[in-house]
Amino acid sequence: MSLSNISFWVSAKPSISNTLKKPKPQNGRSQSSFPIVQCGLRELRERIDSVKNTQKITEAMKLVAAAKVRRAQEAVINGRPFSETLVEVLYDINERLQSEDVDVPLTNVRPVKKIALVVITSDRGLCGGFNNGVIKKAETRITELKRLGLECSVISVGKKGNFYFNRRPNVRVDKFIEAGTFPTAKEAQTIADNVFSLFLSEEVDKVELVYTKFVSLIKFDPVIHTLLPLSPKGKVVDVNGNSVDAFEDEFFRLTTKQGKLSVERASVRKRSEGLSPLLQFEQDPVQIIDAMLPLYLNSQILRALQESTASELAARMNAMSNATDNAVELKKTLSMAYNRERQAKITGEILEIVAGAEALKE
Repeated sequence: MSLSNISFWVSAKPSISNTLKKPKPQNGRSQSSFPIVQCGLRELRERIDSVKNTQKITEAMKLVAAAKVRRAQEAVINGRPFSETLVEVLYDINERLQSEDVDVPLTNVRPVKKIALVVITSDRGLCGGFNNGVIKKAETRITELKRLGLECSVISVGKKGNFYFNRRPNVRVDKFIEAGTFPTAKEAQTIADNVFSLFLSEEVDKVELVYTKFVSLIKFDPVIHTLLPLSPKGKVVDVNGNSVDAFEDEFFRLTTKQGKLSVERASVRKRSEGLSPLLQFEQDPVQIIDAMLPLYLNSQILRALQESTASELAARMNAMSNATDNAVELKKTLSMAYNRERQAKITGEILEIVAGAEALKE
């Protein structure tokens, strides 16, 4: 038997990103098991080199994401107080206007027949389950709305969401928008213009944001946030009077406390007593709210984009960190297998030499 044809069986991961197979528990304990791969010395060397290159790439991507996520996190923290204070002011002014005979288009609450979902995903992959979480949240909401007998359209923001919804002919997409590396007011304005025209023309009766809320570097949750209409009651119903708000809707909900990251489910009314009743406005409240509503749309959409970007970078940093750790582990496993095979080859050659020497003696 030629030594060059010797092969062996080695337990190793087929790739860094593949999910490990779970075997049946033995002796009441759950043990991890890897698929069996058969390869020789040359294949092992190639795999070790490939894993080393992959490790360098994932480690570099981890460092890049870690450098960017700090900037994104600061943008989220610095932008939250402004957007939340603006919501409180609008909430209070709008509530005061309910007793007056005024018409503010973006605050008109009409029976809902059609809802627009603004789904925010990323332009790039390699960020774990970030995009899948948002898309799954959107799909669940679409299914829920169809079950209620309501029409639904999507404004997709981000290449990953665009690619997904482009393959879903049963989901109507009004607009495909690509997101940038870091969100800007110009990008938020583009989305706000589309939302404003759809709601003002009564093509849709309710607009919801579906994005990923940034909580910390290791936690980010897909949420649904009601953008329009600006209702003081915080509840929108269909033609039959049934509520169409999503479960745990983030409508007018605060997410910071004393400048620190926190996720709270309390409403503005519970957190704040509103503006002072003695406060007087020099201008007509209708003019004030008309001027502030476009700013409200831009700030809320920009905030959602910033939260989504920070969550994406944090998810990519964690995913690349896990990939790097898996590459190190796989490299160790392959190196041990390579050393065993090399030792077996050397031992085989020594045995052949000894056997040949013994044959000469005879």
